[in-house]
Amino acid sequence: MSRALRARAVIAAEADGAGGTRLTVLRGDGPLALRPAADAVYLVGAAAGPLGGDELSLRVAVGAGSVLRLRSAAATLLLPDAGGARSSFELHATVGAGATLDCALQPLIAADGCDHRQACTVSLAGGASLRWREELVLGRHGEPPGACTLRLDVEFGRAPLLRHSLDIGRWHASPAVLGDARAAGSLLLAGRRWPDPGQSHPGQSHPVQPQATGSVVITPLAGPGVLVQAMAPGAAELSRLL
Repeated sequence: MSRALRARAVIAAEADGAGGTRLTVLRGDGPLALRPAADAVYLVGAAAGPLGGDELSLRVAVGAGSVLRLRSAAATLLLPDAGGARSSFELHATVGAGATLDCALQPLIAADGCDHRQACTVSLAGGASLRWREELVLGRHGEPPGACTLRLDVEFGRAPLLRHSLDIGRWHASPAVLGDARAAGSLLLAGRRWPDPGQSHPGQSHPVQPQATGSVVITPLAGPGVLVQAMAPGAAELSRLL
């Protein structure tokens, strides 16, 4: 008998008419516990994992003119199960006109033997803004990482803005992928709120040098936004770079 979990969570935010934001829906399920705080809504893991076979999803609706900050209370440890099943996490978000979604969860840690897929889609209306930060640590101390795919698809005004995927598997240590880096992450700033990256041509990447450890690349997008990608020897260095 399968012990896999299937859990769903929903967050909806709306402008309160007085310059603030109110939460109209806040519903968690199973290990996806949601806790509102003064600065953000926190995703709190109410159980270990996800384990292989678990299917988790979160739907977020940010109404016009509102602001939602989404955080997590701790890093997420991706764990295998005995049968080698894949775990998954899906996040679907819509951000209304003039609204802002600021999502910066604690790192994912791909433990040895895990097989995990994270797929996130964000739809931005005209005038909306997005700050999206994600970090991945390759295994716990002294162990190789499992398999992990992070996928992010963003639309702005119903037009594609970003299609990005990071796939950590058998070839992650190749110089063409991450080399000897033990942590990788990205920071996306999208929408009208953020300043123009300058005269750079969209899609043309620019390395940032020098860095004592790790590396950073900044890529202006074809629409309103910029993608920052970083690699580092560990989680602390990655967080500093981003």
